[in-house]
Amino acid sequence: MSVSVEQIKELRKATGVGILDCRKALEASDGDYDKAVAFLREKGLAKAAKRAGREAAEGKVELYDHGNGRVGVMVEINCETDFVARSDAFQELTHEIALQIAAASPKYVSENDIPEDVLAAEREIARNRSLEEGKPEKIIDRIVEGRISKFMEETVLLRQGYIRDESLTIEALLHDKIASIGENIVIRRFARWEMGEHTEGDETDEE
Repeated sequence: MSVSVEQIKELRKATGVGILDCRKALEASDGDYDKAVAFLREKGLAKAAKRAGREAAEGKVELYDHGNGRVGVMVEINCETDFVARSDAFQELTHEIALQIAAASPKYVSENDIPEDVLAAEREIARNRSLEEGKPEKIIDRIVEGRISKFMEETVLLRQGYIRDESLTIEALLHDKIASIGENIVIRRFARWEMGEHTEGDETDEE
């Protein structure tokens, strides 16, 4: 069924959950507000969003190497208390996130971390590709946004499919852990290195 913007805004204000998740909840509940709230609570999203504003200053920097040292990962994940930081559940989560980064090679933690010039360049590439493929002008904008969404799913950690369960995104995994642990958890930043890769500023002696 069609869900109105007003319904989405109302549900988002009450739960603190993102727009897309609110839309999905309302669509799954045929527009019924109470059922949509229950839907979000079952998935742990409402609880997670409520905790998202709380300060997370404790946590851990996880170091991980893969393939006999060919890939190295450093990721900082924060929580609210030292007690949780030392818990098995939090330790397991930090390891799983580091493993995800090693295996899936994300470039950004969230969509907000993508520079505007990178997004603009990706949109231009997607538009030119659509034109070269002879797509009708009236649907090109929709195609471009679809390809940008795909780009984000590949490069944004929170939007990637969890390597152990592709039906679950890293964001959903994080929300599940927030709901079960009972504290706000934030993936703050990460770095990934791979043997032999070139980085900006590398210079060669070739002329």
